[in-house]
Amino acid sequence: MLAGCASLSSDGGSADVQALTAGNPLVAGAAAQRAPDEASRKRIGELLARPLDAESAVRIALVNSPRVQDAFATLQLSDADRVQAASLPNPVLAFSRLREGSEREFERMLSFNVVGLLTLPWQARWAGQRHESAKLQAAQSVLVLAADTRRAWVRAVAAQQSVAYLRDAKEATEAGAELAHRMARAGNWSALQRTREQLLLADASAQLARAEQSAVASREQLTRLLGLSGGDTAYTLPDRLPPLPDAVPELGDVQALALRDRLDVRSATAQNAAVAGSLGLTHATSVINAMELGVVRNTKFDNGADRSRSTKRGFELDLPIPVFDWGQARNGRAEALYLQSAARVRDVGVLAASEAREAWQGWNTAYAIARRYRDEVLPLRKQVNEEMVLRYNGMLASVWELLGETRASVLAVNAGMEAQRDFWLADTDLQLVLTGSLPGGMTALQTAASGETPAAGGH
Repeated sequence: MLAGCASLSSDGGSADVQALTAGNPLVAGAAAQRAPDEASRKRIGELLARPLDAESAVRIALVNSPRVQDAFATLQLSDADRVQAASLPNPVLAFSRLREGSEREFERMLSFNVVGLLTLPWQARWAGQRHESAKLQAAQSVLVLAADTRRAWVRAVAAQQSVAYLRDAKEATEAGAELAHRMARAGNWSALQRTREQLLLADASAQLARAEQSAVASREQLTRLLGLSGGDTAYTLPDRLPPLPDAVPELGDVQALALRDRLDVRSATAQNAAVAGSLGLTHATSVINAMELGVVRNTKFDNGADRSRSTKRGFELDLPIPVFDWGQARNGRAEALYLQSAARVRDVGVLAASEAREAWQGWNTAYAIARRYRDEVLPLRKQVNEEMVLRYNGMLASVWELLGETRASVLAVNAGMEAQRDFWLADTDLQLVLTGSLPGGMTALQTAASGETPAAGGH
């Protein structure tokens, strides 16, 4: 009887999802909402009024993105299924009116599904297990959205920064091309030398155009994840990415962390428990899966002269006879579903450990490359550039050498920014694989390499 009193969740499961995602570094303390209210809309306006950092972008997405609203709607459907499965079956009232000559007969029967009543606690527990799995899946959707938003923000900022540096490179090539044109017109340079400078300018212009298109595409991807439209799309982004961390964090055994904390592992385990519960229910009802017990009241009226009336009372039992179907097919199907679920649990465990190792290695590689650019390549490039300026001021180097060094310096800085971008993408991947599976099992760097996501600039 208590199982039949189940009711819908008042908040649609928002509190449970927030509890599962609380403390995760991807959400940065933000809470996902089913739909934005007046207070959250005001907060979104305040966040968009200043340069949008990664944490603010995640906060907006978890409130305003259609994806998080879809995840909560799916969870609400699961909650409705849970309540439906835990509800008492309705009694059935049957009424019939029969006529024979002057006699009238009225038959009333109230019946109940006895098997449904007996298996109600089992069905309620099974539906509850499925709903717990749905909560984990909704939390996983929230974390994936937060990770996608962080990646989109990193790409958008890096692409914007790349455009600024490639514009500097184009200005340097424009100066070289103009000087080459003047010297060729004065007869000091050959047509070959002038053409080479013009070719450098054309190549720099093409790279800048690609970088500008990549910046637009990256920004629009971020805008879609944030769920913004109209005037809200005129937000500003920071001029540069955050600096690299000074030290590598100690995460311990990343495989153990992934197998313990990943939501997809917990969801697969919960689904397996639900399938195991359904297997027991199928075995219990394999032969007799329906039985109805009814109370019958039959009244007969005689419209003759005596106006007599007679009433019969009794009960009726409807029970299927297992002559042809003994439930072998249902049992076989249930056992196959359980074996399939157990195999998926193992597959998710193998995937979690593998993704954790891969993401950890990718994080370390990206961090090493970005640090090498920051600590070695860019300082050496700056030193070379300063020495070239001194040589030019001392009339020991030509203007062509100075312009060439300027172009090389700009491209080196752009490569350093791309290494910094790749590190923050790898950092997001690592945080996600420790709490939930990447979509399709592909890291963001692999996605960028496959051409599915536009890269921020190039050289």
